[in-house]
Amino acid sequence: MSKPAENLPDFSVERVGSSARVVLRGAWTIAASRALERAAQNLSLAATGAENAEIDFAGVTRLDTAGAWLIDKARQHMAAAGIAAQFAGASPEKAILLKEAAYAPAALDKAPRENALMALLVGLGAWSVGMADQIVRGVAFLGELAFGALKVMVWPKAMRPTSMVFHLDSFALRAVPIIATINFLVGCIVAQQGIFQLARFGASTYAIDMVGVLVLRELGVLLTAIMVAGRSGSAITAELGSMKMREEVDALRVMGISPMEALVLPRMVALVVALPLLTVIGDMAALFGGMVTSYLYNGVSPQVFAERLQQAIGMNTYLVGLIKAPFMALVIGMIAAIEGFRVEGSAESLGRRVTASVVNSIFMVIFLDGLFAIFFASISY
Repeated sequence: MSKPAENLPDFSVERVGSSARVVLRGAWTIAASRALERAAQNLSLAATGAENAEIDFAGVTRLDTAGAWLIDKARQHMAAAGIAAQFAGASPEKAILLKEAAYAPAALDKAPRENALMALLVGLGAWSVGMADQIVRGVAFLGELAFGALKVMVWPKAMRPTSMVFHLDSFALRAVPIIATINFLVGCIVAQQGIFQLARFGASTYAIDMVGVLVLRELGVLLTAIMVAGRSGSAITAELGSMKMREEVDALRVMGISPMEALVLPRMVALVVALPLLTVIGDMAALFGGMVTSYLYNGVSPQVFAERLQQAIGMNTYLVGLIKAPFMALVIGMIAAIEGFRVEGSAESLGRRVTASVVNSIFMVIFLDGLFAIFFASISY
């Protein structure tokens, strides 16, 4: 049922010289929203060309907040156009409503001016604080882990061999295909590029020396550790984070069971055992890839490849990679467990922590590899 025309918001304009009198009529309420908006838009232009304007409320039957806001908005538009507009004939109730519902244009917040150098220093400071916090967490976690390991050694019944074997199967045995494939392909690529680049100097056979030293000292353990960080480290963080979200970790503490002994230690032991084993497999796969590529691109038989490789490397070359592996495994497991226990009660938090676990683990693995490279170079090993 349509509203009577006399109840709709409307107005008329009376002009006397440079002054205009705008007489409002009807109900200026939200109930007639379309008509109210249209009338308010026309009201802004009603006194165009005048110097003074008087907005008379004598004919207004009803007024609500929406109507008062739109009328005051029209008055302010008149004032912006140079017209001195004022209200007249408003009852005390309408005057209060007009005052309280006054139109206020939205203030645009200006973006604060930033000093590029200051922003860089602030970011560097925040990063330093975050790194310091990570170091403190890591040292505290390492101490707790060492205490848990000492307790298990003193009281062997606290050891969980079933859990260790299960995680060893997950971290080592099931990772063999991907580790072997990645290292095989990298061995092929390194050998191919070595043959092509060294052929310019007539020394393509030295590609075998390069593959052997590079794979056994650096690439084998580094690639394997990165793959383990992405595969097993993320799994540890996701598992511990899910347990934290479901309050299973708190339940273990309530039952008097240490989460470090029940959850972290078996995974850590499995990881420390798995990474050296995977490194050996990765080294063999990469060397096999180099042998295949040398045969296809340079015509080097497997027997000649093996003899040349034996002359190029020594036991120390092989041991360098194996020495790094347990330390890298320890770093990966610590970061994964720390990030897992930092998960809060949301899936978004779990995703952030898994991402942080993988990124931080890969960064620390590469950083640790660099430290070992400096150390072994300094002792000529």
